[in-house]
Amino acid sequence: MKTYYGLIGAGGYGREVMPLANSGLRGEILSGNAELFFVVEDVDDLMPVNGFSVISLKNFLNLPNPKRFNIAIGNSKARQRIAKICIDAGSVPFSINAKNVVTMDAIQMGHGSILSPFVTITSNVHIGVFFHANIYSYVAHDCIIGDYVTFAPSVKCNGNVVIEDHVYIGTGAAIRQGKHGEPLTIGCEAVIGMGAVVTKNVPPGITVVGNPARPLIK
Repeated sequence: MKTYYGLIGAGGYGREVMPLANSGLRGEILSGNAELFFVVEDVDDLMPVNGFSVISLKNFLNLPNPKRFNIAIGNSKARQRIAKICIDAGSVPFSINAKNVVTMDAIQMGHGSILSPFVTITSNVHIGVFFHANIYSYVAHDCIIGDYVTFAPSVKCNGNVVIEDHVYIGTGAAIRQGKHGEPLTIGCEAVIGMGAVVTKNVPPGITVVGNPARPLIK
């Protein structure tokens, strides 16, 4: 029975992720047991993008089961909303990992993750659902990362850090190591600016920038 795979999002990030999905599914696709699409919302089917068919979310969800999906969209609230639509319609998340991702011991990873090339996740790490880690990012030991968290390229998350749901961490940001029993915590929906160096806890919903990172004054 053929399985239909949909990568939701055909923008810049989706075009970066699609080759990783295609590589991971290559054997199934070549044997005729899988078909892989770009999937977009609220539009009719489009012309192919980078050689891959593009279909609407409605048409993807109307395909026969089994169907599996991932979401290559940076906005975490959009990921959560679309994931619910797909799961409620009977589609099952799948994760996408580059072949050179490094993962070590005792890692718990939720469904729907995207781990780009040169990502490293070390030991005793717990990560929630639909996590995005862009190229050259790492997560060190004893970290807890919530649901729908986004790492831009080259994020450096050192050990004993807690990152709550819907946090966005910008390119090149570094998070100082916490202490055993006293982790450094980044609160729900916080935003860490590009190149920021986080040396202390960040409250929920706050945007911090700079070195050391401080709340953004608007």
